[in-house]
Amino acid sequence: MTRRGIRAVLFDLDDTLFAHRESVEAGIHSYRAALGGPLAQAEPAAEFARWNALEEEHYHRYLAGEVDFREQRRARARGFVAPYGIELDDEAAEAWFETYLGYYETSWRLHDDVAECIAAIAPRALGIITNGELAFQSSKVLGTGLERLIPVENIIASGVVGVAKPDARIFEVAAAHLGVPPEECCYVGDRLHTDAIGAARAGMLGVLIDRRGVATREQLAEAEAEGVPVIRTLAELPALLG
Repeated sequence: MTRRGIRAVLFDLDDTLFAHRESVEAGIHSYRAALGGPLAQAEPAAEFARWNALEEEHYHRYLAGEVDFREQRRARARGFVAPYGIELDDEAAEAWFETYLGYYETSWRLHDDVAECIAAIAPRALGIITNGELAFQSSKVLGTGLERLIPVENIIASGVVGVAKPDARIFEVAAAHLGVPPEECCYVGDRLHTDAIGAARAGMLGVLIDRRGVATREQLAEAEAEGVPVIRTLAELPALLG
């Protein structure tokens, strides 16, 4: 497959197009400040890291089918306040998380390199493959104006497909939806195995975007062995595609 033969480009959503990490950080710190007391006084970097770890743990339990979407949210809320001696029943945990979402949503934005990249790779077909519920992920697209760049109907969500990345089937569904064979698709994401290698093994050109430059030497070697290019910004993608 030559890179010049790419007719469709698919993207991960969170931390690839949508600035999820930045919105989470702003949201949890604003919420802690509003809650006051010991939560507000805790060390910000440590609390952000703890909140991120809870998301990683429980969101992946949801993707694995161990809990449903609402339960992973309740578990994250309970886990965050538990060290402060706070216990939440289901109703209180859902209310806690819903309030957090309000703070999270006020910080929603796209990464600064998105619009220029998408303009530069036109007129290729464009889409999104995301692990999550279609309604919630679509709200991010609509909330940031991303639908003006990538059609909402081209969002392929694991909650609808029934399998999550890196399962090859979700990449195949996305390619079929765009009417392009996998070998003529590029997929860009921020997770090496879930996104880039998953796409490559499904027959696409998988690309890892390492915005923070945190990929280890071992990960970079693995990417090279799998034929996965690594970029630091989306500004590098048009040249990569030729």
